[in-house]
Amino acid sequence: MSILLEDIRKNFDSECVIRNITLQIEEGKTTVLIGPSGCGKSTLIRIITGLIKAEEGKVLIDNSELSESNYLGVRRKIGYVIQEGGLFPHLTAFQNVSIVANYIGWERDKIKKRVEELSALTKFPFDGLRRFPAELSGGQKQRVGLMRALMLNPEFLLLDEPLAALDPLIRYDLQGDLKEIFHSLKKTVLLVTHDLNEAVFFGDTIVLMREGEIIQKGKINDFTNSPSDEFVTKFIKAQRSWIEE
Repeated sequence: MSILLEDIRKNFDSECVIRNITLQIEEGKTTVLIGPSGCGKSTLIRIITGLIKAEEGKVLIDNSELSESNYLGVRRKIGYVIQEGGLFPHLTAFQNVSIVANYIGWERDKIKKRVEELSALTKFPFDGLRRFPAELSGGQKQRVGLMRALMLNPEFLLLDEPLAALDPLIRYDLQGDLKEIFHSLKKTVLLVTHDLNEAVFFGDTIVLMREGEIIQKGKINDFTNSPSDEFVTKFIKAQRSWIEE
């Protein structure tokens, strides 16, 4: 089960934000997209989910090209988590988690059983699912967002800066839980972050972007020992907390 991007190019008005990117997302591993704000990380992940369309290039998911004709079927293979969970405020946490399962006609008992499984997996109290998003903390919202993304047991999990808005201690706890979940489920994961510590913690492979292009791909030792560009060294040195560790 794989994701392959071939020569992806995306413009917004006259500005090119993704420049002919080709990238293989390794099966069963966690790949992390990292780079400064505005480098195209979130745009690339939205292209993979089909939320926006590239002007040029192909998105191949399990060797099937993403298109208007197969979008819904392919999209169900992807779980997508965004900042602060992206929950619907008028629905309870349970309703948020089960919304797509309800839409496609899952039976009530099947939905309840799956939500119970996900509640245990994400360490979110099942009774808390009766609450509305406004009654949840930031970390709880992210756990609910993760449950919703995993509801249909997708083959791929895409996370767009899921921890960026959290307090440091909550972020620390959720990082550990997420890594444990990634390891136990053995899914193909693509995670977007701007934080090098987070990229090193999660990533089997790190992909550094700048101005819509991939500058370097590999493990952190590749970046420190064999930087492909002066920007790579500058980016790493700018993340002083990582250097100090």
